[in-house]
This record gives sequence, structure tokens and C-alpha cells, in this order.
Amino acid sequence: MLRLTSSPFSLSLPISLSFFTLPSFFPRPSLYLPSSTFQTISLRIKTPPPLSCSLSSSVKESASFSQMENSLLLYSRAYWVSEFVIAWNVDVENGFCYLLSSKYASLSISNGQIQGEDLKIKLEEDKAGLSANVVEKFPHIRGYRAFRLPPGSDVKSFLKSQLAVVICDSDEKCRNCTGLQLPGVLDELFSYNGPLGALFSEEAVSLYLWAPTAQLVHAYIYKHPSGDDPIEIVPLEEEHGVWRTKGPKSWEGCYYVYEVCVYHPSTSRVEKCYANDPYARGLSADGRRTFLLDLDSDELKPDGWDNLANEKPILHSFSDISIYEMHIRDFSANDLSVQTEFRGGYLAFTFPDSAGVLHLKKLSSAGITHVHLLPAFQFAGVDDQKENWKNVDTSVLESFPPDSDQQQALITAIQNIDGYNWGYNPVLWGVPKGSYASNPNGPNRAVEFRKMVQALNRTGLRIVLDVVYNHLQGSGPFDEHSVLDKIVPGYYLRRNTDGFIENSTCMNNTASEHFMVERLILDDLVHWAVNYKIDGFRFDLMGHIMKSTMVKAKNALHCLTKEKDGVDGSSIYIYGEGWDFGEVAKNGRGINASQFNLSGTHIGTFNDRIRDAMLGGSPFGHPLQQGFVTGLLLQPNDHDHGTEADMKSMLAASMDHIQIGMAANLQDFVLTNSKGEEVKGSEVLTYGGTPVAFASCPIETVNYVSAHDNETLFDIVSLKTPMDISVAERCRINHLATSVIALSQGIPFFHSGDEILRSKSLDRDSYNSGDWFNRLDFTYNSNNWGVGLPPQEKNEKSWPLIKPRLADPSFGPQRTDILATVDNFLNLLRIRYSSPLFRLRTANAIQQRVRFHNTGPSLVYGVIVMSIEDGHDGFPGLSQLDPIYSFVVVVFNASPEEVSFVSPSLQSRSLQLHPIQVMSSDDLVKRSKYESSSGCFIVPRRTTAVFVEPRKM
Repeated sequence: MLRLTSSPFSLSLPISLSFFTLPSFFPRPSLYLPSSTFQTISLRIKTPPPLSCSLSSSVKESASFSQMENSLLLYSRAYWVSEFVIAWNVDVENGFCYLLSSKYASLSISNGQIQGEDLKIKLEEDKAGLSANVVEKFPHIRGYRAFRLPPGSDVKSFLKSQLAVVICDSDEKCRNCTGLQLPGVLDELFSYNGPLGALFSEEAVSLYLWAPTAQLVHAYIYKHPSGDDPIEIVPLEEEHGVWRTKGPKSWEGCYYVYEVCVYHPSTSRVEKCYANDPYARGLSADGRRTFLLDLDSDELKPDGWDNLANEKPILHSFSDISIYEMHIRDFSANDLSVQTEFRGGYLAFTFPDSAGVLHLKKLSSAGITHVHLLPAFQFAGVDDQKENWKNVDTSVLESFPPDSDQQQALITAIQNIDGYNWGYNPVLWGVPKGSYASNPNGPNRAVEFRKMVQALNRTGLRIVLDVVYNHLQGSGPFDEHSVLDKIVPGYYLRRNTDGFIENSTCMNNTASEHFMVERLILDDLVHWAVNYKIDGFRFDLMGHIMKSTMVKAKNALHCLTKEKDGVDGSSIYIYGEGWDFGEVAKNGRGINASQFNLSGTHIGTFNDRIRDAMLGGSPFGHPLQQGFVTGLLLQPNDHDHGTEADMKSMLAASMDHIQIGMAANLQDFVLTNSKGEEVKGSEVLTYGGTPVAFASCPIETVNYVSAHDNETLFDIVSLKTPMDISVAERCRINHLATSVIALSQGIPFFHSGDEILRSKSLDRDSYNSGDWFNRLDFTYNSNNWGVGLPPQEKNEKSWPLIKPRLADPSFGPQRTDILATVDNFLNLLRIRYSSPLFRLRTANAIQQRVRFHNTGPSLVYGVIVMSIEDGHDGFPGLSQLDPIYSFVVVVFNASPEEVSFVSPSLQSRSLQLHPIQVMSSDDLVKRSKYESSSGCFIVPRRTTAVFVEPRKM
């Protein structure tokens, strides 16, 4: 980025083939215009001004003024909100307001006169203002003025042109002007529920494209995925904003591209855009052509595919779910028991005796129900043509010291041309990613994806697909990854009040509040559920999607039936990230799908409160900030946590947060807090002052302590604990953290590798760190610790903390440590599924049965004691849920010392250590004791002990 600092009209701009200088009032948020905007503008400037000169002559001042005038047309500050109403935040005063259109995008301003229009229509201000339904749809413009078009105006034809609204003085001098944002009027006039994409019949292939602002649309039909000329160029015909054509059955198996002639606001020109079909179901290997495949064809179905719904692992209730998050490439990229050509891809899951699949079978047998796959749709960042990938010789990487910066230097040098990326760079939502297929051309990616789903289901695991509907990788008319913004420019992407794309998600935020954006999302979900038999969906940055969209998504999925659709939609679980930030925060664009807004919907949201309380701080705070499991107060590190009183206060608050989380983060769960007050979960506040609890029922809470984002659990424990504790103690802390998640009410969520001490060499964001830093070893020989300093871009600030830890050989676990951790993790799962008391289905059941006993001002720091009570058949009170155990007590001791905890309310019970822990390979947990006469529990250091009361048979 270059910074222009001379003259009052200069500004910091991204410079791309351009010396175009915008006026000083150009707003900061609009610095993120697509580079194509500036490329196009630059072509219109005959003599670009030099970067370093100051503007002093009258000629230059005149030129800058002319540029300033025309730059106003780059903005879209007015909103065409309904058929005859335009909203604009201006005061007409004594002037006149007009709507101008130009079919060939010829509008310009010179010396205060606007010219180039084909039509000019006078608008009248409506003193009543914007209607309630408009304000509901566009709450961020609630104070704007309303301007009306004359009745009978041919609105639909205007929408295909360049548009502007202007305010002129009585002498026709232009006082103000701007472009328009069109989603409101497009939704009112062109909302559509008919067919879209490619439809196949016995005789024909039909194409449907929603593009109401397009002037012309052609389909280029190709025989092959690349090269050669089109075999046909077919004009599409428009009807009510939908362009369509019908071709011969021979089109099936061919490829096509749309040519869309449309006005694009980012360039202020009518462009010929070449795009894939938004409803594409297949692609060429280079991603430039849409593949015509019929997913209903028997040729694309593995044996037994149509009966898979009847083979799905049994799921009685969403409360029985436990989730294991995994990246497709991570799973097998380094698994030597998988054939070389299938490593890192879909088919690796079909090898029943591979190390990875055998590990999944262990998890499934112990209780994991769902595998959450990171993005598997078509994303940017990895070339689907493997022959184009670059790799680093592993032997070279292995030759460097564990704290060297050489590994990351070599990995990052090729990180954009290797085979690795998490995949949060969506291009086409409805196509399986080609790089995971053995051959990205033709139908292979679809067939192999189905084989993966089938194999995982037959392993006893349901599949969750990570969906990224909140943003898109590309925008503008020229970006190779742009699709939607080429077809209906300015509609699919959310824009700010100046008309520029919002980027709070990272780039190109989508706008689910627009009808056809929402429809595309809903159609895509149903497509994956029906055509690929997906069992659940995890929504990335779900808070950037509207709540109404999420509720409709849940309903659309739950309406699917085996008889009609070949799937049981009622068993599809959806959850996501309910973070509330950016332009959507506090319902800025409508009621969004944030944590608090989703209460009562039965849609799950991640509980970051329990994560932060256990680990300490947050992913955005100081990396050494400690929490409940990492030593706060009880084994402090070198970080300044304040006085002992401060640490006690922080630890007590963390324990409150964890206990609310263990009660499924229910808003109405009543807890005696660390001050001795009876409070609801919604009355317990985070350090920022927001309520800890947000859920109305247990399945609305997804409890976790680690995920693909941020450091792995083992890494964060290694970072936050004191340097001088042993690796064995860090392994115990790792297990303690997972035990809190495994034994909490709500949905437990685990990052792949939590159970094998997975390390990424302290990389806090490994989205593009290659196979080297993301390695998983299901042979249990290594956890990938100490493979070099993590990549500089996201980690350099912490290198001084990281380097001495990586250099110390005592930090790395041995194979025996990994095996013990796997065994302990499996035991946790077995305990969770040994009793329905750990998986209560209603908020009332949790409130009535779950109690916390180490509370109030006299609490024992670092110890959480939870009991879960069951009823007895034939007796009044609680109903009986568990035929084996009538009472459960779990003691979580995060202290580095053995603790004795006495609870009078737990005296005289017939509690004994859970039989699974009695048989554990962990000698420490087997020392846990309960004394009935006193109600005393003795639990070793950093241990979770589960005590059960068997029923008398």
C-alpha cells in the first residue's frame, strides 16, 4: 500500500496500476475497493499525475476538482428500497432531486453539470419518511429521507442501467450526486422461487440464471474442461429477471461458462463478465468452467448409496452428540498406511485398516458421534491441479533445530502454491473441493466425496460440513474467484453506507438479509443434505448471518424425509460461531444469529466463555494469562497477574463461568456464585460486562477448549504453564481440560489431536502453514512438537516466548505420554456415554438435577465439584433416567496438590470410583477416594475423578 500525503485532496489508497487520487473526504472504510476499480479508472486518465508532486497550479487544481466531481459517482449512498421509493440521507432544501439512468454508463460531471443520462426523472420527497417494513429490512438507514418516483415509472428497465440520484439547484447545477444500492428494489420486484442452475430431464438440459440487472447473457458450452473453442454459444432469454435456455441431452458431461453483460458499480462501466454458475455442482480442474453433471445419475452413486439413510449411526437425541473437528488433508497427508495418491483426500477415509481410520474407530466406539470436516466446498488458496503444487523436502526441514526459523521460512515461501489451506476462502459453495479428489475434472470429486461420507457413516460417525456463507473470496468483474458479484453486481455482498463492500469477516461480506442470498444459502444446505447425505452443518462466523436465515435453514433441513428426499432431516444438527461484531453487531443490519439472539432456536453456538475461563485470558489477550487449568493462583508463571487477591478474584470468577458452562451455559440455571449469592447464568458477567450464559436449552451450547483456530490445547498449556513443570504434568493438564468438556451438559466439541497431545509448534493460526506444522500422527509416535518456530506472519511477536520452550527437549512428550492421553480420552468418552445423566435433554432437567458444591466465599480454589441426581421408579420426585446409576459426583482438581473436599450434603452415600476409572491405566486417578461418613472426597493433583452410586439390584 502506498500513502499519498501531499495536497488536501490526497489520501491513503491501495494503488493498482493507477495514480488516481480521490478527494480528501473519501471515507476510510472505502479504501478496500476491489483493485479492479482502480485498474479501470486508471485507463481513463490520459496523463496520471506523479506521486510525489504537490498540486500548485490552477490547471492541476482544476483537474483535481474535476476528478473530485466524478469521484462522487463511485459512491452508492442512496438506497432504492422498494419499487417507487429511494432512501437518501440528504437535505434537498431549495433544490430538486432527480433519478438519472444511462444504459451505456455514460454519466459524468463537468463544471457542476451532470451529463450522459438517457432518462431523467424528478423525485418528490415523502415527508412521512421510510415505511416500517423498509426500516426493519434496512435498520442502518432508519433516519434517511424517502424520495418517491412518479407512479407508473418503468422501474424494471431502469435497473439494467447505470443509475444516479442528484440534487440540482434551480439553475440545474449539480449540488450532490451518488449512485444507488439496489437490493431492496430487486428483492421486491424479482424475488424468485423457481428452478436455478442446471436441470436434467430424459430429453434435455435446461439452464436457469437469476440476473435481473443483466442486459445480455450467453452460455458458452465446451466439450472439454480446458482449451478448445466452445461447441456452442447460446443466448439465454429473460423472463422476470431469470435467464434460461434449453439444450440437448448431449450437454450432460460438458462444461459451460456464462457471459453476463451488466453494469458494474465497482468500475462504473457496463462489463462483459465471465462466470461460473452460482448453482454449479461440478467444475473443471482449473475452476474456470462449470461441469454439467446430474447428481441423480446412478453412475455417480457408490454401491448402496441410496440406502445410506438407513445405515446412519443411531442418534436418539441431539444431546447425545459429541463432535470431533478435523481437516480433510490433515487426516491422512502423512499417513503411510494410505496409498500415496489418496493421501490428503476424500478416499483416504475408505481405507479401513489405515492408522487414521483405526483411530476414528476407537473414537466412535468410545462415543464420538460426529466428525466435523473443515471446508470441503470449492475454495481458493489451493490449486486443484496437484501437478502445480510445490513442496519442501521433509528431510531438509528435519535437519534444522526445533527452535529454528528456517522451517517456517521455507514453508511460507511456498504457502500459496502448495496443497494446504484450511479452506475459509469460498468460491462456490455447492461443489466439492477438487484438490481432495484423485482427479478434479469430471464427476470424480462428487463420487469420491460420497464414498468418504459412506465410509465414515459405516465407521459409526455422522458428518458435519463446515460452511462459510458469511463471505466470498472474490468480487468485482475481473477477479478469477468472483462469481456472484459478476452476475448481479452489488447485490450479494453487503455494502456500507458509501456503497463499498464490508470486510469485517475478512473480505467480501455476504448479505443474507437479501432474499436471493438467503435463498442460495438455503438451497445449498438442502443440496448437501440430500445429494451428499450430510448430517450436520457448522456455520463459520454465523453472527454475520441473519437469525431468520438460520431459523429457515433449520426448518428447511428438518423438513427433509427419507421417503421424499432420501434423508432424515430431523437428525441434522446445526451450530456455529455466534460472535457479534462488525457492521452486524447489536442488530445493526437486522436481528443477526449471535449467541444471545439464538436463544430458543435450538441452534448451537460455541461457548467461548468456558474456553477462556479454563485456559485464561482470551485468544486476543496476553499469551501468558493463566486460567483454571493452567495454574492461575495455584502455580503462577512469570506473567504479572496482579496481587494474590486479584488472582483469587479472577480464579473464583473463572470457576463461576466454568460451572455455568458445565450446566450447558443456561441463562436460567441458578448457581451459588463465589460470593455466596444465588444468581442465574444470565446474571453472571464476563470481564467485559456481558452475561456468561446465552442458552435456553442444552443443545444450544457447544462447549470447547480448543479448535482449529488459535493454538492447540497442548501448545497453549505449554505456553501458559510455568517453564519448570514437567511434560507429564502438562499432559495431565491437557487431560483435565478435555475432561471438563467431556463431562459437561451441552454438546462437547474436540479438536482433532486433543487426544494425542497434538502440537503445531505453537502456531496460533495454521490456516496456511502447510502439512509441516499441521501434521497429525495416528501411529502415536510424535505429537509434532518442536518442528521450528511457527510462521512469522502471525507469531513473530511471541517468538521470544516460544523459542526457549521449543529449544528445551523436556517439553516434548514421549510415545508413552501420547498413548496414555489417548487411553484417558477414550475413558472420558466411555464415562460420558455410560450414563444419560451426563447428557440431559432439557433445561428443567439440568436445573433440577445438577448441583455445584464448592461455591461461596469459603470455596477451595482450583476445585469444582458437580453432582447429578437421578430419580427412582415408583417414587415421587425426579423421574428415573439411568437404570445403572442413581447419583454421580465429579470432582475436577486443577491444583498441583492432592485435595480433600468435604461436603455435608454428600454424606452417607454409596459412592464409588467409576468402574472405568478403576480399570484406568492412570495410577493417580485410581487413588481417588470417597469417605461416606464424612462426605470427604480425596482427589490427586490435576485429576478428574468420577464417583457413581450404583442402583441396588
